[in-house]
Amino acid sequence: MTDGNGTEGRDNALLFHFSDIHFGLEDNEALDWAKDEIARQCPDAVAITGDLTMRARHREFAAARDWILSLKAPVTVEVGNHDMPYFNPIERFFAPYSRFKGMEQLVEREIDLPGIAVVPLKTAVRAQPRLNWSKGWVTGRALKKCLDAIDALPPGTSALVTVHHPLREVGTEGTALTKNGERALAELAKRNVLAVLSGHVHDAFDLVEPTPNGPVRMIGAGTLSKRTRSTPPSFNELRWDGQQLTVSVRNLEHVSSRDMMIDDVPEDALPPREPGEPVAPVGRIPRTDPPVH
Repeated sequence: MTDGNGTEGRDNALLFHFSDIHFGLEDNEALDWAKDEIARQCPDAVAITGDLTMRARHREFAAARDWILSLKAPVTVEVGNHDMPYFNPIERFFAPYSRFKGMEQLVEREIDLPGIAVVPLKTAVRAQPRLNWSKGWVTGRALKKCLDAIDALPPGTSALVTVHHPLREVGTEGTALTKNGERALAELAKRNVLAVLSGHVHDAFDLVEPTPNGPVRMIGAGTLSKRTRSTPPSFNELRWDGQQLTVSVRNLEHVSSRDMMIDDVPEDALPPREPGEPVAPVGRIPRTDPPVH
């Protein structure tokens, strides 16, 4: 591909960022539309940042696998907290990813494109020393694996890091959204990282988080499920022209990107319940939380 000056425009890339599909409480209209958009636009990659299922049931994983493998694009999948076995503690601790059968090759997969790479960073863990296991945790091993992958990229290659939980820590250490998130952001700030892509909170955002080593951009995707927070189902369309990364929040109702985005990261992935909780301008807060079976 060449640009208007006859030079090779090899760094142009189109990526789709999906998250929180939640098979078991999926929105089939949204899923059909997202799949049609892949067929129409032929993105260079699709990043799915976790929570493929609602309760990690075998039938939910089977439905997720069939849909994901039908997509006509390279796909990478992060593991979300909802993807850990809920009702089988032995499996959760000793074989937590066994239910990804048939799409194992997509889990935490690095995707290398000209001038840009999608690099995974695991934030969902089997257990942690706090009551709420739905929150994120960046272990030293997971961070090292991610940093080593970034450091091994060809010179000049930019990275998009994919996680499930936003890396920003909110509140005290005991209630932090992602334990060791600040440390991870500080390390990523030392490298050529365009942004950290995440999900979990079901509303989109595009924020810049300061660290001791410089700022890091954090981009969150909404949900393609019926478990909405304050915006309709959506996904992010990312365009990279070799110099700038732009984000459009796509949704069936044609709400503008800015109105689909929250301006802060909430402490959890539940619909807002208290005054002052982060809400996008659309503000469609469900009267009651959807059932979680």
